[in-house]
Amino acid sequence: GPGAEFGESKRWPAEHYAQVADASIREGWQVWLFGSKKDHPVGESIRQELIPGLREESVNLSGETSLAEAIDLLSCADAVVSNDSGLMHVAAALNRPLVAVYGSTSPGFTPPLADAVEVVRLGIECSPCFERTCRFGHYNCMRLLEPDSVIQALSRLSSTPVEVA
Repeated sequence: GPGAEFGESKRWPAEHYAQVADASIREGWQVWLFGSKKDHPVGESIRQELIPGLREESVNLSGETSLAEAIDLLSCADAVVSNDSGLMHVAAALNRPLVAVYGSTSPGFTPPLADAVEVVRLGIECSPCFERTCRFGHYNCMRLLEPDSVIQALSRLSSTPVEVA
């Protein structure tokens, strides 16, 4: 889930999510995007980055499900990619294979508690800062975290290798 609730500093860029979605769909996966109503435009921008043919294998459920419905759907997921958010912890509680993307926060403080977790973070000098907005205005802890590192983490977790197109 893209996660707009906390603020920009915990949100991995939509175009990065789109690259992971693209690689996953090309490997035969469906992509479900979860989040709040505030995440719906981000989910749409992720879908718009996908070419026709791939776009149809993604569904933007942001703001479309109750928490109970989101939990039911997440319990069916083969793998979850999420930034540090409430839904990340739900996926961990459901023990779904999880790639947890951290920027301004620390997995040391809010670790995802699941058996199969890959934490992806850059650990740059100013991170973790625990700020909602980047005091330097660059958001490098998220912006510079490459989709390839998340795709590789997803491959390590799944029985289906995911490769970048």
